[in-house]
Amino acid sequence: MKNNPATGNRKDLGRHNIVAFLQGIFDRRGDDEYLGEPVTMSAHMLQCAQFAEKNGDKPEVVVAALLHDIGHFTSEFGSFSMSDTEDRYHEEAGAKLLQPFFPDLVIDCIRFHVPAKRYLCCVDPGYYDALSVASVHSLKLQGGPMSRDEAEQFESNANVDAIVKVRRYDDRAKIPDHPTADFHHYAPLVQQVADSVGR
Repeated sequence: MKNNPATGNRKDLGRHNIVAFLQGIFDRRGDDEYLGEPVTMSAHMLQCAQFAEKNGDKPEVVVAALLHDIGHFTSEFGSFSMSDTEDRYHEEAGAKLLQPFFPDLVIDCIRFHVPAKRYLCCVDPGYYDALSVASVHSLKLQGGPMSRDEAEQFESNANVDAIVKVRRYDDRAKIPDHPTADFHHYAPLVQQVADSVGR
């Protein structure tokens, strides 16, 4: 008997069923609390995607914005909480899961959206002061602001502009009761971007 991707089982996961797998995660876990913020996990990620879509960003950036925090659901180390004393590396968990199915720009935005917060704390003087309490707490666990040397290395990533853009959407997407489309709205775009790999 084959595993159903919508149940979250990763066996036989491929480009043909990755959208159903992700839809299953949103359906099962989307109402989870988002890390001490006044929105749910799905509301946060859907707001990120909406900001990218309304900004006219290319499909890869919209999909990256939608999926940037998927690692909170897939990490073997569990989800972040305000009582944590160690980082759970959700960005790496998400990137590792989705790397076989999506282009490098999407994966880089997922993998480096946490370093992007550390980067912006280094290069943007007002950025830290605008962070939420929960984001400040997670920043401490994630290594704090980058050094100038780390920031220069971060800037060498070919996808740095998209990564920072997704990070800024991430920081904004905490608006209570903000109306968004659901995952179904983005499903065809997610499939389109997945299908672009290897062409």
